[in-house]
Amino acid sequence: MTDKEPGKEKRRVSIATKMYVFVAAIVVMVGLGTTAIAYRAQANQIDSYYKQNTADNARNFASMVDGDFLRELEGVAASEEFQAIRDAAEEAGDEAPVEAYLREAGLWEQYSETREQLSEYLRNMDGIKYLYIIAHGDKDALEDMYLIDDDENPIYETGYYEEREETLRGIDLTDMPEPTISYGDWGWLCSDFKPVYDSNGEAVCIVGCDIGMDELMTERRRLLAILVTGMLVFTSVVLAISVFFINRAVVRPLNAMTGEMKKFAPSQNADYEQAGVINMNIRSNDEIGEIYHGIRDMQISIIDYLRDLIRLQEDKARAEHDLQDKEKEIGKLSEETYRDALTHVGSKAFYVKKSAELNERIAAEQVSFAVVMVDMNNLKGINDVHGHEAGDEYIMGCCHMVCEAFRHSPVFRVGGDEFVALLTGGDYENRRKIVDRLRADFRTSYEKTDRDPWLRYSAAVGIADSTPEDESVEPVLKRADEAMYEDKAAFKNLYGGEVR
Repeated sequence: MTDKEPGKEKRRVSIATKMYVFVAAIVVMVGLGTTAIAYRAQANQIDSYYKQNTADNARNFASMVDGDFLRELEGVAASEEFQAIRDAAEEAGDEAPVEAYLREAGLWEQYSETREQLSEYLRNMDGIKYLYIIAHGDKDALEDMYLIDDDENPIYETGYYEEREETLRGIDLTDMPEPTISYGDWGWLCSDFKPVYDSNGEAVCIVGCDIGMDELMTERRRLLAILVTGMLVFTSVVLAISVFFINRAVVRPLNAMTGEMKKFAPSQNADYEQAGVINMNIRSNDEIGEIYHGIRDMQISIIDYLRDLIRLQEDKARAEHDLQDKEKEIGKLSEETYRDALTHVGSKAFYVKKSAELNERIAAEQVSFAVVMVDMNNLKGINDVHGHEAGDEYIMGCCHMVCEAFRHSPVFRVGGDEFVALLTGGDYENRRKIVDRLRADFRTSYEKTDRDPWLRYSAAVGIADSTPEDESVEPVLKRADEAMYEDKAAFKNLYGGEVR
């Protein structure tokens, strides 16, 4: 029997394909992971360097400028009069009005010195793209005012308001954010801001420092391309070596063994060579070698089993012939009367005789005994689906398990699928233990789904003890029969389906 739907077969995927896919996936994942880790580690190291360099330059220049002057300059630049002059100067492209206003305010000399100082610092420090001083104002403001820029920018840029950068919104002068790396209208920049303090220790404005990273990012992309290319080459080499090793160590031996196994055709009179017992030159000291020797030993065992079976059949035939001759000579009752023809245990007639003898003992004295009732499961289904030969084999297998359990007590076949055991002596003393073990053995046999159905022996088992009130075997048998049906119902609840 099979659970597959008609016309549908599960697609076969070879173990070689599975191994290739698994190894390829592992190698690619390791390669990608290694590449990503190497790239990220280098990128993080370089980013940390740039951020530290940007922060150091912003902090260094912030410590060089006069905070008191910047506070005064901010006040002048924020005035309406200065803003009007600045707007007109920017529109005309003329720096003179702004310079004149700063001279009149007495700020021009220090403004020029600070601007030159900033420009000189910018020229002498390689890599810095922009350096400027901003009046940051209230932390909730939406705009900042440029105070001083380098000498490449016109003077009228002083006092120019610009929308506050996203990273500076809602931040106090004394709590500037960590350096950031971003891409915008001016390309890749690493930016940082440090506060400038006046003589009273109050933050006045901030120094902004931007270091260009365009060339670095170009090199970083080139590095990533090199790493990916190297990973692909390395992965290809490792995969080629892995495929070669898998083919040599696993796939080829398995394919060879599969081909040799298909040649195995055991028969009663064939020797090992004629039956096609696998014979290969496999000496590997690993699982492949164990599989090979296991298959070979199993095939040899099958041939040996067939030989022993023939001998047993011959011995059985001779023994049966001798027994028949002896029974005829001594005038014993025919085997059909007291012995079941199929299982060779006691027949129903023999059970009637033994139970009558036991009834006589019960009437004469106090006798302690137990009756075990065994009823096979699914015999009808096996007969209907697999034929009566399979059913007979199923009966004999179940009977053998019952006889093995009750070795010291008589066992009788009282129906097509029913057996009775009368327990006295040692079997009676250990009756519960023996019955529990027998039930467990039947469950174990039934759960071996890799066997043919007629080799998965299963039966319901019921037991009943005699009591002083019992005057014969019959009431004890009836209680055992009831216990058997309870066990059969438990089997049905556990495994489902019809139980007959």
